[in-house]
Amino acid sequence: MDLANLLSPSAFAALLEILAIDIVLAGDNAIVVGALAAGLPAGSDEIVGDEHSGTRAAKTFASAAWGVALADVSMSLDNVLAVAGAARDHPWVLVFGLILSVLLMGVAANFIAKYIERYRWIAWVGLVVILWVALKMVWEGAHHVAPVIAPIFA
Repeated sequence: MDLANLLSPSAFAALLEILAIDIVLAGDNAIVVGALAAGLPAGSDEIVGDEHSGTRAAKTFASAAWGVALADVSMSLDNVLAVAGAARDHPWVLVFGLILSVLLMGVAANFIAKYIERYRWIAWVGLVVILWVALKMVWEGAHHVAPVIAPIFA
């Protein structure tokens, strides 16, 4: 891979899209994981509720762990799909975007989540970027698929 291709305008545009996607999705991931863990009791005493006492059972560690694991798998998949869609024909930008995604989710997710909670417009900007990438993927994919399926309807 030559450096000239890495510094091309399309690669730079893909890199900017990936940066926005990674920042927003890392913050959203932290918010979801925090929400799943929010109902855990502070100590190890488990509150057991029943229909007669009027007390709801506290969330158990196992249920929160399963929720976090399921959320992590699904959110990791959307990160990979979003980064791959934004990187298009630039494999080095894709690699950089995936590494950045892992780093942001592991290191800066709480920091980013606080800013997203404080400044909701960041999440909206991220949503617009993700929507732009998704629509571009659908548009370009339709042009690849249309010639193949057109004879079926002729």
